Amino acid sequence: MTMKKDREHLQKQNLNLDNDEYYVNREISWLSFNYRVLSEALDEENPLFERINFLSITASNLDEFFMIRVASLKDMVNARYNKKDISGKTPSEQLKAISIKTHELVNKQYEIYNNFLPMLEKNNIIVIKSHEELSDRQKVFVDEYFREEIYPVLTPMAVDSSRPFPLIRNNSLNICALLYDKDSDTEYDFATVQVPSMLTRFVKIPSEVEGAETFIFMEQIIEKNIDKLFLNYEVICAFPYRIMRNADLTIDEDEAADLLIEIQKQLRKRQWGEAIRLEVEDGIDERLINILIKELGIQKDDIYYIDGPLDLTVLRKVHSLDGYSEFKNEPFIPQPVKGLEHYENIFDEIAKRDILLHHPYYSFEPVVDFVRQAAKDPNVLAIKQTLYRVSSNSPIIASLAQAAENGKQVSVLVELKARFDEENNILWAKKLEKAGCHVIYGLKGLKTHSKITLVVRREEDGIKRYVHLGTGNYNDSTAKLYTDMGLFTCDNLIGEDATAVFNMLSGYSEPLTWNKLALAPLWLRDKFIYLINRERDNALAGKKAAITAKMNSLCDKSIIKALYEASAAGVQIDLVIRGICCLKAGIPGVSENIRVRSLIGRFLEHSRIFVFHNDGDTEIYMGSADWMPRNLDKRVEILFPVEDTVLKDELLDIMAKQLLDTERAHVMQPDGKYIKEKVDDKDKLDSQRHFVSMATSKNKKKKRNSKKRVFEPRTK
Repeated sequence: MTMKKDREHLQKQNLNLDNDEYYVNREISWLSFNYRVLSEALDEENPLFERINFLSITASNLDEFFMIRVASLKDMVNARYNKKDISGKTPSEQLKAISIKTHELVNKQYEIYNNFLPMLEKNNIIVIKSHEELSDRQKVFVDEYFREEIYPVLTPMAVDSSRPFPLIRNNSLNICALLYDKDSDTEYDFATVQVPSMLTRFVKIPSEVEGAETFIFMEQIIEKNIDKLFLNYEVICAFPYRIMRNADLTIDEDEAADLLIEIQKQLRKRQWGEAIRLEVEDGIDERLINILIKELGIQKDDIYYIDGPLDLTVLRKVHSLDGYSEFKNEPFIPQPVKGLEHYENIFDEIAKRDILLHHPYYSFEPVVDFVRQAAKDPNVLAIKQTLYRVSSNSPIIASLAQAAENGKQVSVLVELKARFDEENNILWAKKLEKAGCHVIYGLKGLKTHSKITLVVRREEDGIKRYVHLGTGNYNDSTAKLYTDMGLFTCDNLIGEDATAVFNMLSGYSEPLTWNKLALAPLWLRDKFIYLINRERDNALAGKKAAITAKMNSLCDKSIIKALYEASAAGVQIDLVIRGICCLKAGIPGVSENIRVRSLIGRFLEHSRIFVFHNDGDTEIYMGSADWMPRNLDKRVEILFPVEDTVLKDELLDIMAKQLLDTERAHVMQPDGKYIKEKVDDKDKLDSQRHFVSMATSKNKKKKRNSKKRVFEPRTK
């Protein structure tokens, strides 16, 4: 379809953009993403241990999906909430579709796992599948190991008329047993014991094969010795099981006098939420299943029969085994940031120019040093920062505490509602308060997801503001694993906006206008739709128009509608979306000008970059928000421009390489499925490997120049 016909189509046709068939269900899209991660476990181009690690990641992803997303849908069904989603499905219809696809996914996970075992054995790593496979020598070892290491920690719990069914903790691995009382001719009894999580589950034992290492899972050792836990009973059978509970926190912030105390209360309840998924070992005795169904209130569709060890996140232990470097990616150390290879005072460097950060290829250390130097610098008057997720031993937290002790004004917004990091954030909030920092516990009804640090400094020519803005968290650990972008600037207008952000977070001061930043939940959606519509209008006017956007997820209907309209007008749209994508590419007359790709690789793609052609006057933005309702409506998010010509060129190069990626990219097809496109060897490109190579290259320095690079849209 030519551009002229595109314009005619948009002008003459009344596009029904509410058609359910134009949208993908969010949860099914997420499961498709997890399938893409699983496909990396099948990719023989990846080292063996990395493939095993991808399998582990799919298990961890699935756990969180059930605890939050599936739990939320079950809550809707229980509340008889029948509103349809973006794809026209009710909550109950979504649950049925999820159950079918998840059972298929789990079966595939364990098919892959069982295929890995002979590969490991071929490389002198033997994993015992059952204690019945143990040699006599190994049996002696595991019995001794049980007696000395495991037995003192266990708490066996029988269930009978005087002892009710115990509360089984969320996400815990347990062993259930059917018992027969030898002394009295009674019916069978049920018993359960939790596999201790504080002990290593992947136990090394003596090997019967020279030069090999042999391992067994702890639950197999307990099963072998379970009769020692119930001396007056005959153990008929014993099988491992694991339950997943609703872990979505329900907090009534209007009624909570103290948000911190209320969240602490809710965290304790997380362990005992409604059971929503039950995993059992394949072949489990039907009598045990019936007891678990009755006592846990679980539905049969929510039972998963597992052909292998429950909870494949344990496979991380395989990846962390010492040695075996030939089965892992080559170690990579983040390199010094361009322009910050050698510096004494980071503020002097930022004052010279804006500085772009590209993690993990380049070090996160300048961000840590930014706060560290600010804490010690006698000219710094104030530090203000938002914290969403931080590492368990955060150097940034330590610097903020030191800054307060040094008499500086330190204001920190610690988001207590950061899912699964609530406990960690509560500890840090208390530590910061003790040090004298002014701590804000988020905003009522909103999560503060923005990543911003403001340092106010007294200099010879007056007060100057230095700002760091990022797409990822202030977490020095994940900064080595996630791809994220950051920007240092002392632009006066951005500094003014940064001050306004913190005034808004700490009080009730909302500016009527902003200089350069755009914030959710009040202005960001309108900003994005304006930018998309501008490209649409340019295309209709016969001008060049293109959009390239990179994010984690896209499921906001108003944004998707705007993209569809832009595509129908002839705008060339390239989307790099790692996870959920509710948009369908390739619909004739609607989205045939849209391409969607998902990058799954060694590093987790986490950055958000938005490029708008703007008839040759390219605008580039980065930020903390995905194109999702929760980001645009229920979170405090920040979108910021990148205006330096050289930095814009760098970002255009980054996006260009990701659009050319053939090794890590899964490309959406018109039917909604994703495939890896086959290309000749000479055209192959792994963008992550390319960025690693660029970062470590001796010739990585580029000359700065002011020549403007134009963002050219792709040709059809």
